Amino acid sequence: MLRLSLQSLWNRRFAAALTTLAIALSVALILGVERLRTEARAGFSNAASGIDLVVAARGNDVQILLATVLGTGGTGSGIRWDSYQMVADLPQVAWSVPIMMGDNHRGFPVVGTTADYFDRFRHSGGQALEFRQGGGFSSPTGAVIGSEVADAFGYATGTQIVNAHGAGSASIELHDETPFTVVGLLAPTGTAVDRMVFVTLEGFDAIHARGAPRALDPLTPPVQASAPETINAAYVGLTDRAAVLTVQRAIFDYPGEALSAVMPNVALLQLWEITGTAETALRLMASAVAVAGLIGMVVMLSAALDGRRREFAILRSVGATPANIFVMIIIEAVLLLSAGVVLGYLLMTVGIMFAEPILAERFGLRLGAEIPSVRELALVGAVFAAGLGASVLPAARVYRMTVADGMAVRL
Repeated sequence: MLRLSLQSLWNRRFAAALTTLAIALSVALILGVERLRTEARAGFSNAASGIDLVVAARGNDVQILLATVLGTGGTGSGIRWDSYQMVADLPQVAWSVPIMMGDNHRGFPVVGTTADYFDRFRHSGGQALEFRQGGGFSSPTGAVIGSEVADAFGYATGTQIVNAHGAGSASIELHDETPFTVVGLLAPTGTAVDRMVFVTLEGFDAIHARGAPRALDPLTPPVQASAPETINAAYVGLTDRAAVLTVQRAIFDYPGEALSAVMPNVALLQLWEITGTAETALRLMASAVAVAGLIGMVVMLSAALDGRRREFAILRSVGATPANIFVMIIIEAVLLLSAGVVLGYLLMTVGIMFAEPILAERFGLRLGAEIPSVRELALVGAVFAAGLGASVLPAARVYRMTVADGMAVRL
């Protein structure tokens, strides 16, 4: 029956190819949407691991998270240095790292911070940052480059770079009077850190000083001689995470300035609620395409039945039972579904190869070719089971055909 099914499909190869392609497109879309959703959530969660609170000016929690951790957007107004010192001096605070933003380097976000950033920042469930070349800040004019930035422009230690004012690719003012020297290249993390350029807090503040930019001595260590007037945000780690609500309330009630203390995990949940509608729409669209592909398969099998009545009658006349013919139609459906699933996975893999550079550049998302997850296998299994169930309809029609019906000449 398998040999007969293969020969039958080959005789109808054009229609079979179109049906397989329709199933493959639906499988590729379903798997692509699921891969995009899971990798986006994993990437955002990995980038925020190890940070108990993000302190910034009073504002929307999601916006603060996107700006400070993922390098997308801005925090609006900054916070005063004395407000940051208040937070750093709280007894429950184990460490704090100031953050300054607002510049870009050839479209990549520039972050002003201290050397503590590379010691304190964690990603992917607690992994520390590692250098693949060089090290941390050694002078006020030092810069540390994320792996994606280094690969995009071929940077190495010793390279001089110039930053510009403005977010994204918009360069309002080029800071060519104060170049920075690359002193370290970070190893890939799979997070937004790969797309960032880090400079010293002193260097960042000197460029944006009121009046003329302050001169920087590259031979001096990066010690903040004069604290900046304002910073954009601060990462905070606590001695005990159970005290997070206490610290959050103390920061919120600070009378000197309106501050927000954002818990990254809570902000991520809010972000998922916002994106949930889009995810649902994408899933519905993918499901609709899958249903259309399965309907196409049923239509092809059903439409071919009337033309194959004589074929089935001859098979019956040489000893084939109705059950054999039924199994033959099911085998054809299984072959079409199997080919569609395999082709669909290949199409998704090729699509990811072309889409990953764009998604990585614009959103910091990496969708590498991976072994299908349990959920992806379950989705493919659901498509396969639905198609197998749908094929029972034309198979049942064949089962009811008789030899006399197949041999009768109809005009």
